[in-house]
Amino acid sequence: MAKGFGRPPMGKKGGMGGMGGINMDMVKQAQKMQQDMERMQSELAEKNYTATAGGGIVSATVTGKHVLTTLEIDPEAVDPDDVEMLQDLVIAAVNEANRAADEDMNQTMGKLTSGINLPF
Repeated sequence: MAKGFGRPPMGKKGGMGGMGGINMDMVKQAQKMQQDMERMQSELAEKNYTATAGGGIVSATVTGKHVLTTLEIDPEAVDPDDVEMLQDLVIAAVNEANRAADEDMNQTMGKLTSGINLPF
């Protein structure tokens, strides 16, 4: 067997790039992407999303964290004989506002990660 066969020459880091084959540019890119994602998530969490139901009879506003902050109900929608309809409208408005928050989050995060060739 030849002397030093299979080993990097003395004084050099060998073919592993010093990090077990991980490219330092990839590490820096991943760190930047993580910072960008954290910043975007924070910004999205502070945004408000409003949706209506029943032609605007009920309006609900949620944050990006799905916290209901405002619920407006047109007084004409309050019918003591049909409380179930009002409940359905409230649920529909809140769910639509939450769906809008999710869609915005997915689109924004998709823009950040598009074009990145992840090795897994």
